[in-house]
Amino acid sequence: MARHADTLQVYPPGELGPPKDRHGHADAAVSGLPTGTEVFSADDHISLAEDIFYERCPEALKERVPRVWYEDDAWTVGSGNKAFLPREFTGVLMQYDPLPGSSTKDLEARMAQLAADGVTRELAFPNALLVLMGYPDTEVRETCFRIYNEYLAELQERSSGRFYGVGLINWWDAAGTRRTLEEMKSLGIRTFWLPLKPGKGADGEPIDFNSTSMSPVWEAIEDSGLPVSHHIGEAPLSAPCAENTYAVSMVHNAAPFREMFARYVCGALLDRHQGLRIGWFEGGINWVVSAIQDAEHMSRSFRHMMDTEMEHDAQYYWDNHMYSAFMVDPLGLDLIDRIGVDRVMWSSDFPHNESTFGYSEKSLAAVVDAVGPESAAQIVSRNVLDFLGLAT
Repeated sequence: MARHADTLQVYPPGELGPPKDRHGHADAAVSGLPTGTEVFSADDHISLAEDIFYERCPEALKERVPRVWYEDDAWTVGSGNKAFLPREFTGVLMQYDPLPGSSTKDLEARMAQLAADGVTRELAFPNALLVLMGYPDTEVRETCFRIYNEYLAELQERSSGRFYGVGLINWWDAAGTRRTLEEMKSLGIRTFWLPLKPGKGADGEPIDFNSTSMSPVWEAIEDSGLPVSHHIGEAPLSAPCAENTYAVSMVHNAAPFREMFARYVCGALLDRHQGLRIGWFEGGINWVVSAIQDAEHMSRSFRHMMDTEMEHDAQYYWDNHMYSAFMVDPLGLDLIDRIGVDRVMWSSDFPHNESTFGYSEKSLAAVVDAVGPESAAQIVSRNVLDFLGLAT
């Protein structure tokens, strides 16, 4: 039975401050993990610090690809000296992009920062590149994704197994999905970021992940054997907020998964494509229990109106297809018996503001306190290895 962990006991005393001013304090004695545990952060981030799209694209596309540059302490993406990122996003980047190792510019410094924080290995999502998921020129979009995946593979090779990057694929047409997945898999990329909001197709109509026209896309994903990764960040505020915008926005963003979860479970995606494995990142784990409960209630309540009968109850789909990652989630750890020790992954979220960078040893200790050392080792190391297909 999990033991209650107090959120306030996890955070260090005083103000955390911006990540660019923090330092790691790795202390195995504080964390309480079994000797020899290699902590694997399942969700970190890395800023692209090279103008790779322009430098590596075919000559015919050089005037159409976005550029990458450093301005006002932030790595940004844009065109014609105009950044695609909103001012608020850049304001967040400014808090951690100056930190040595936060970008692709210095992989060695990054490894040192993680080691100082008690982290041996990591899975890293992009930062500003989220903006390219809606890039209107789909030929350029796919080209940029391909270039980024090739670049990630180079970083992985240099890291000697300590760094793994989250790739990007074409999801808007089936041939492109299969093509980009095969390319990515050949590069050694272990998972990819699939948007929660897929945008519009070539016909200008919104893409419906659950439509039969998208079945070849899901079949290509199944055939690849690679797990899907969903991440927060696609849910802007519905209206302006005059005070403490960043905190309000992140509270809102921390729970965006329900619609896509319901598509998999109630929308029969996992019945039609039983080989899918799905990871949910940076939204914590406490949402899982309520989402399963509500999916079960709604599927029972609306069964007489459903087009397709669900083959299993909602808990089955979670137990057999899904994982979720967290940084500090005492409530989720209280509910671990219902979520499953084998279904959750710890992450530091380095180098984000909401990351545990600077107090990861306390976050890890909270996991040990809640579930015990052996189960904690599974959560902070073995589960992400299973998710990525790296377990031996």
